[in-house]
This record gives sequence, C-alpha cells and structure tokens, in this order.
Amino acid sequence: MGSRRAAAERRRTKPAVIGSVAAVVVAGAGFGAYAMYGGGADGEDGARTKSAAAAEKVKSGPLTEAEVTSTAQRFLTAWQKGDVAGAAAATDDAEAAKALLTGYTKDARIKDATFTAGTPAGEKVPFAVKATVAYEKATEPLAYDSALTVVRRDGDGEPRVDWQAAIVHPELRDGDKLVTGKAGDPPVKALDREGAEITAAKYPSLGTVLDGLRDKYGKKAGGTPGIELRVVRGEGAGDGKGSKESGAGDLADKTLLELSKGTPGTLKTTLDPALQAAAEKQVDGKKGASVVLLRASTGEVLAVANGGHGFNTAFLGSLAPGSTMKVVTASMLLEKDLASVNEKHPCPKYFSYGGWKFQNDDKFEIKDGTFKASFARSCNTAFISQAPELKDDDLTRQAKEVFGLSMNNWSVGVSTFDGRVPVQSKAQMAASLIGQGGVRMNPLNMASVSATVKSGSFHQPYLVAPSVDGRALATASRTMSGSTLGALRELMSYTAAYGTAAEAMAGVSGDVGAKTGSAEVDGQEKPNGWFTAYRDDLAAAGVVQQGGHGGDTAGPIVAALLKAGG
Repeated sequence: MGSRRAAAERRRTKPAVIGSVAAVVVAGAGFGAYAMYGGGADGEDGARTKSAAAAEKVKSGPLTEAEVTSTAQRFLTAWQKGDVAGAAAATDDAEAAKALLTGYTKDARIKDATFTAGTPAGEKVPFAVKATVAYEKATEPLAYDSALTVVRRDGDGEPRVDWQAAIVHPELRDGDKLVTGKAGDPPVKALDREGAEITAAKYPSLGTVLDGLRDKYGKKAGGTPGIELRVVRGEGAGDGKGSKESGAGDLADKTLLELSKGTPGTLKTTLDPALQAAAEKQVDGKKGASVVLLRASTGEVLAVANGGHGFNTAFLGSLAPGSTMKVVTASMLLEKDLASVNEKHPCPKYFSYGGWKFQNDDKFEIKDGTFKASFARSCNTAFISQAPELKDDDLTRQAKEVFGLSMNNWSVGVSTFDGRVPVQSKAQMAASLIGQGGVRMNPLNMASVSATVKSGSFHQPYLVAPSVDGRALATASRTMSGSTLGALRELMSYTAAYGTAAEAMAGVSGDVGAKTGSAEVDGQEKPNGWFTAYRDDLAAAGVVQQGGHGGDTAGPIVAALLKAGG
C-alpha cells in the first residue's frame, strides 16, 4: 500500500560529528535547594548487585515532591552539562536514553542548550529548552517546551525519569531521531486544484499531509534541498500513542527548523480550497474529530481535516468503525440472499454466538420488522443472527473484492491505512459484522465505502493524480449486481430520511444516503461516533473519538460538508 512505498523511500540523512552541550546551571521554577548529583553517582548506569538489592528495602508508595524534583533536576543538570551517561543513569532505560541524548549533539548539531524546569504537577515536570543548531556556517536558535515524568523503577523502587523519546523533543516517537543536515528531500510547494498554494498556516489540519507529500514527491517535484533540523522516523513509527496496528500507515519525517531554505518544487493536489476551508471549520476545537470528503465517481480527495493536528487520523487512523461497517455487511447479506430489503428479518433483544451474548443499544427489539427497518435503526442482532450461515472469510472477501479494503495497496499520494478486515471465527467473526472485533477503519476508508455505493464501483481515493508520477491505483476485483446495488442504496437512502441518520441529514438535498455508527473502545467512557454518507457525486465520512452516538457527533460534520459541496 501507499505507506509501504513511502517507508521504502524514507530519507536517511548522514550527519557529521560536531559540537557539545555547554554546562549551565538549571535554575527552574518549582525546584528547591536539592543536592546536585555529580562525580561517581552520575556515572553509574543504574545496575545494582543482587546482594545490595536484597540488603535494602524496596521503596514503594507515591513519589514525594522531593523525589520528583530531585530526580528531574539530576537528569536535566547532567544533560545540560553534556554528561550523557549521568543523564541516562537518571532514567529507567539508560541504554535508550544514552543513544538518543548522544544523537542530540552528534546528529542534531544542537549546542549551548539550557533546560529550565517549570513547576511540577504531581509526577510530571515541564521544562523549557533554549539552544542553538549549527551546521557548517549556518546557525539558528531553537526553543521548545517539553516534559518528563518521574516513576519508581522496577525492582528497587528508586525514583527515575520514565524514559520516552518525546522528552528530548515532543515530536519524537520511540525509534525516531533528530538529524540536522542537508534535507534528504527538497521542499514541496503543494497547490490545490485551482492552483493556489496550500500552507499549514492557512489549513492547520494539513501540516501532516504536507509532510507526507514532501516525503513522497520531494525528489520528483524539481526542487533543491536546504539545511534543516528534522525528525527522521524509525521504521514503523506509529501514532505516538503506543498502539500501532499492523498495516497502519507510517508517519512522514518532519521539519522542525530551517537553517537555510531550499528551492521548492510544485505539486498539484485534488483538494478543493472552499471545501477544505469548510472541513477545517467543522473540526476546529474538536480534538477527536476527523473527516474526509471524496468525489464519488473518481476517488479524488476534496477535503481532509483533523481536529487534533499532530496525527492524520483521517488517513492513518486504525479504529473500529462500529455500525458504519454494516454497509459492507449488508451488501454481503443481500448478495447471499440472507436478507431482503422489505422482507421480515429478525431483530431480537439478544443473540448468542460463539460464546458471546450480543445485544442492541438499550436492548431494543423490532418485532416482525423488515431488514430495512433493522438497517435504519442499526439493529446489531439483525446482522449477527446471520453469523451461523456465514464462512469465516466471507466478510473479508466482500470488503476486498467489492470495496477495495484491507488489501494494503492504495497509492493515495501520502501514506494511508487502507482498512483491516481479518478472517476471524466464532464470536469475533460475529462482532466483525457490526464493525467491532478485529475490523479497523478510518474516515478515508469509510468515505470510500459510501463512494462505492454511490458510484456503483470502487474508485481508489487519491490526493495526487496518478498522471503526476505514472503510478497505478488499486482496483477491486468485482462489482455488486444491479439488484444488490439498488437495494443497498435504498437502505442508505431510507436511513438518511427516516433512520438514525435523519436528524443530521435534514436539509441535505439531492440523491442522499447515510449510515451511523458507534464503536465501543476498551477504557473509554463514551464510544467513538461514526457517520458515512453520500450526496449526488460527493461521499464523506467522519469520526469523533469518545463522542458518543455518530448521528449526534460525526453526523453534523459530514452533513455540513455535503451541503458545502453545492
């Protein structure tokens, strides 16, 4: 898929060795007059002999304020002095810390760094960084804020800094590194479909997209590289939340500071400026919200926006789609004659399969109802009740063969996660029918599902036209029959007019269809709210994480974009 090719093309700038960190006393707010660590104490690697550990009582209980502040000050003071071994010894992972802290001066060319600690908040200590980045004759000041957390070390309970790459710089994920030098890829001047420049200042959601475009097209767009401080991603860097799904798209390298500007090449995208502005407005202030708008007949991405700008959930997210997946499941049940739009279909309060007992929202049931009624009200048991009639791979095949999902071969123009519908059995297979279990999607995937229903066949979404670089787009192996397609459109149209999507879709005119979804996530108080819909030749989908019901949260966002499409 697109992310795999992007990973293969990732830059690997080869830095030279220079510079050192100047020793400056840390005098941050919130620290008392705690003893400074030096000499042999700073040089130890944290190893303890079995006899020594046995002789001492293991420390336990909440960390004291003195332990938090002294541990943080020990780490920051050693780092500032250039004592990498001492700073690493103040963490709970000395080996990883030593490697990244060494690269801070050697690879990133950062010197004269000062670290000013702020007021601790429990076990977390914020700190401000001021430094200089120098490469040959080029120098630029560097300033940013970061934070560290103090924990008790496993084994002896001693307070140590909980090592995370983000301590060194908040843009770093574990496995990443900082590098200063000639940029591996020249900058790219991205243009919208009308020829105007796209910038992160104008469209905040597109910062990660612009990074991805440079990652993919920097060497092809005709520019020349400059000198930059960059985050170079490790192999398989995920979203920074500690849970990278297999098959999820990789993050692009990121420029943090320009020491000298390169000459950008130009690259035209499919983004529509008016619709992109509308998408930005819809997610503004909503950190968990993401949305994508496509042209159904071609797959062109007209708008993409994320309320949280640090990660492109709209393209790279890997989330259970909940009941929006019932669009795919319904197409399969219709094809297999396991359901018919206007015929009676069971929707009991409960249905047990594979050792699990499934139920509907608020345990509702529809007595003597049709499949249309069950789809419109999003009845879980209406779908799960058909699990005994299905093979383990039926849903996986439907998703791949008809909707182009879960094939890992989309070539959008930036890295993407192309959906995941694994072959499962028993209860997990049944859960997959309602978008739970192992099924994972993002707004790009679910917008494509609605686009497939509207256009009648799968058109791989793309942000950069394939004619730009001659790449091949993914295709599906077959289309739905005319009768199945007509029935599926009827289900989505009825849901938009009279079902769970009706309130959100009120006022959206034209040929419309929609489906809502709510996906339960372990550890979340509220489910993720999903919504996918089409209007004429537009298709869109959105998610609001921890938002609740999709019709109330993601629905208004998607509907507003469809209205903005004219």
